[in-house]
This record gives sequence, C-alpha cells and structure tokens, in this order.
Amino acid sequence: MAKAKVAILRTAPGTVLRDYHTLMNLAGYQDVIAKDADTALKVNISWHFFFPGSSSTPWQMEGVIRAMKADGYDPSLIHACHNRTVVIDAHLGERENKQINVVNAHKLRNIHIYETEEWINIRDAVGDLTKKFTCLNEVYPKGFMIPKRFIGENIIHLPTVKTHVFTTTTGAMKNAFGGLLNEHRHWTHPVIHETLVDLLMIQKKIHRGVFAVMDGIFAGDGPGPRCMTPHLKNVILASSDQTAIDAVAAKLMGFDPMSIRFIRMAHEMGLGCGDPRDIEIVGDTAAAEENWHFAGPFKKMTFASRMQHKIYWGPMKKPVEWSLRTVLAPWAYVASVIYHDSYWYPVNAKKAMHDVLDSPWGRLFRNWETVTP
Repeated sequence: MAKAKVAILRTAPGTVLRDYHTLMNLAGYQDVIAKDADTALKVNISWHFFFPGSSSTPWQMEGVIRAMKADGYDPSLIHACHNRTVVIDAHLGERENKQINVVNAHKLRNIHIYETEEWINIRDAVGDLTKKFTCLNEVYPKGFMIPKRFIGENIIHLPTVKTHVFTTTTGAMKNAFGGLLNEHRHWTHPVIHETLVDLLMIQKKIHRGVFAVMDGIFAGDGPGPRCMTPHLKNVILASSDQTAIDAVAAKLMGFDPMSIRFIRMAHEMGLGCGDPRDIEIVGDTAAAEENWHFAGPFKKMTFASRMQHKIYWGPMKKPVEWSLRTVLAPWAYVASVIYHDSYWYPVNAKKAMHDVLDSPWGRLFRNWETVTP
C-alpha cells in the first residue's frame, strides 16, 4: 500500500495561484482526479459573512481552477458545488466570500445541490456498505438521501485550516458533511466523529476520485467554525488522503491528530492515515514541522457553543435532542442566527479581523475584483 502523501507550501499573494498549481501536482492530483469525469469543487461556507479562516477563499478556488485548466481538464466538466444549511445562506455566503466571482469569471456551472438535483437513498447508492456504518444506521433507521449526481463524479474539497467546537478541528473529512447529509444532519451531532468516518466510507465508494486542497493562509483558532481568532499562517496543503491532510493540519495547529476521534477512527479502520509519522510530506517540509500552539475550541467557548455542548453531550441532551427532531426545531436555528449574525459578528468581528485584514492578504481580498495575483 502506497504511503499517504500530503503536500504543503508556504505562499504569498504574488505567487499564490502558481503555488496552488505546484501544490496540487506535488500531491499527485492528476493520478486521482480523472479528466473524463465531472468534477465537483466542494466549496466550504461556514459563515455567510466574510470571516478569515471560516470559508473557502477566492484565491483557493482560482488557484485550483487555473491549475486544472492548465493541466488539460475540460472546464465544462468542472463545477462549483454548494450545500444548504438551516443557519447559513449559501447564496449570500458565495457573494460575501467572493466565491461566485471566481465561478462566473471562469464561466463554470454553479450547482446548489438542494435546489436542482435528484437525490437517492443511501441503500440504493452504496448497497451492502451500509452494513459497515458505525452510527448512521442508528441515526437514520430508514436510510437517508444523497445527491445522485455524486455517484461517479470526482470531488475536490476546498476546506480551510480551523478549529471546531464539535470535532476539535475541521477540514477535508468534515467538508463532506453538508453535501452528503440532508437538512436533518444535526441529528448526527451527538455521534459526529463516527458520522465523519461513515461519510468517508461513502465518499470512497461513490466518487471516481476524492482530493482536498486546504487553505491555511488564514487559520482560525477558538470556538470555530465561526467565532474564531484568525491568524496569518501563509500555508496551503493538498492530498488525496482525506484523513492524512486533516492529521497534518491538526498537527500544525498544535494538536495530537491521533487524539482526535474521527482521525483515529479513520486511521484504525484503514480509511486513511492519521499518524503523522506514517505520512510522507512533500514540498516545504520545514513548514510541516511548525507548531502554531492554538488554544483550541474549548478554552474560550461562546455562549452558543456552550449551549450546543449541553444539548448534544450534556444534561439537556435527551429533551432538547427530541425537540430538534420535531416542529420545535426552528427555535434552535433562530437562536443561532440571532446570536451569531445579530450579536457576535457586529460586536466582535471587526476587532478580531483587524490585523489580518490589514495584511497584504486582506488587501488582496478587498480588491479581488480588480487585482489578479
């Protein structure tokens, strides 16, 4: 079995697009992403407002698309792929994060899978693989629906390097969460680590090729994926091993990857490599040895994240979890929107983003429509 490989490079605004091209080829993406199949660029929108480190960046998307076109991929077989969540407006998010600018500039299809796509029951999609699931059969006794178009399609995940209040870190593996589960995916939060492992099994079964390109130029620490402290780290990563790239990102942030349950589970089940000692680093090997000493998501939790932990893992679990499966569910969504959009962002975001936005990267983002790196 070939050793897991993760590519990492340091980058700068003037070279970032070329660096993404180099990065993807260092990681061997052309060996994984077939040229004759449709390729979904799975965009990450963790907040419909711009917040550094929270969502896919325009240079990340631009770099990936330019690399693919330069390497002979047909643009008519490349499309942006968005999911919907009950607390995030994907259409607003793609505008505020300037993702739609990139899609339109390259005249790619922009697919919001909840609006136009046919869905198929997981049992029809993957057959007996469901017998290997660690938790999804219990969460969804009747199965669940996934987008039919994903079957036989390549997928390139576009996550960022950041922490998460549910999973410690989030990256490539969790980027599949929104695309493969419907609007009842919050039912899986009490077993979120097991869910990510089951979803990785599904991806490996249904997709022609799976690859991830991760932006760590802005990296988020704290109670992510929204209310974070962004840091400038100037690194980008890529891999065909979703577990390995998440492990390397976790190590950069200062965590032991094998102590994070979804990474350890995927490693032990042979779905990828979570042990950094067994991962081949290509590119800037010195960058991979950095330790950013992030505090993590649990030391300064917001009111909202503390309540989420009580709901999914604490004393409020049973009664509130029941309510989230009934017509009472919208109360939780309204509360989340009020807290994050109407309170935290107006009060805290400007100060949190100041230093990052005052950097050359911040200027690049502000002037994206008129500047080409």
